[in-house]
Amino acid sequence: MTAETMRAWSVVRPGPVEGHPLRLVERPVPVPGADELLVRVRACGVCRTDLHVAEGDLPVHRSGVTPGHEVVGEVAGAGAAVRGFTAGDRVGVAWLRRTDGVCAYCLRGAENLCPHSRYTGWDADGGYAEYTTVPAAFAYRLPGALADLAAAPLLCAGIIGFRALRRTGLPEGGRLGLYGFGGSAHLCAQVALAEGATVHVITREPAARRLALDLGAASARGLHEAPPEPLDAAILFAPAGELVPVALRALDRGGVLALAGIHLTDVPPLHYESELFYEKELRSVTANTRADGREFLALAARHGVRATTHAYPLSRAPQALRDLKAGRFDGAAVLYADLS
Repeated sequence: MTAETMRAWSVVRPGPVEGHPLRLVERPVPVPGADELLVRVRACGVCRTDLHVAEGDLPVHRSGVTPGHEVVGEVAGAGAAVRGFTAGDRVGVAWLRRTDGVCAYCLRGAENLCPHSRYTGWDADGGYAEYTTVPAAFAYRLPGALADLAAAPLLCAGIIGFRALRRTGLPEGGRLGLYGFGGSAHLCAQVALAEGATVHVITREPAARRLALDLGAASARGLHEAPPEPLDAAILFAPAGELVPVALRALDRGGVLALAGIHLTDVPPLHYESELFYEKELRSVTANTRADGREFLALAARHGVRATTHAYPLSRAPQALRDLKAGRFDGAAVLYADLS
């Protein structure tokens, strides 16, 4: 391998990760566009969205794409139009990669709804590689005190969980239910607890229930158990549509359920009186804005939000995805560079 090439994981044929949808390939080091940074990847979080890309739950946007959108790295180059970054700067690369900046949604501050938005690890090659690129305007500057492995999950799991929390409109001191307790939920819980909420966790995994209690949740129960009190708000992190009516039944009058995932299995028919009446609301969450990201990263630093991480070498990325699917770890998996 020469200095002009790199190794990267490519989704060669989307399908179950128990098979071999990813292949380790050699590619040219990408050349950044005029407004882009070239980033040497130091760590990349493993997100459930990567699993959806690898398995084909999300439609193919780029053939042979390299997944990964929770990237911590250092600037290794820049396009001619980039200002304000120098080689060696530590940056984060997240899911939202680019928007048009001129549509009605962008102009009203809802760039996450831009119809021309593009995404890292789906529309463009991401961080399961030695190098990636990012438009400089969509790169996050990262505080030096936060280690690479700890910072990576904040860049999607943390930001999306934070947006989902805000979408619930949880009142001050409110009662929050979290359905599923993986990478995103365990970060969301820390923000909610720091802001004075009572948090109840519902998840199938015993290790995740233990982590929830360790972080300060008031209760942690199995998927077929109701929380111990009515909820002011809930967030569904598990990609299981059958849990939507379950969570709606747990809401108090006027409660809100936010759906945090990019993919969800079909939702069964809802019973109006028991699941939607009394002004209960159901809201989806679509990506995030850069303002969400900046606000969350500031809150995470202020409140000491930390990811529970499980490190995998980049060379074992497929195993990390298999373990994620099987629920073999609590918290979040993070890949670290080992291919050089």
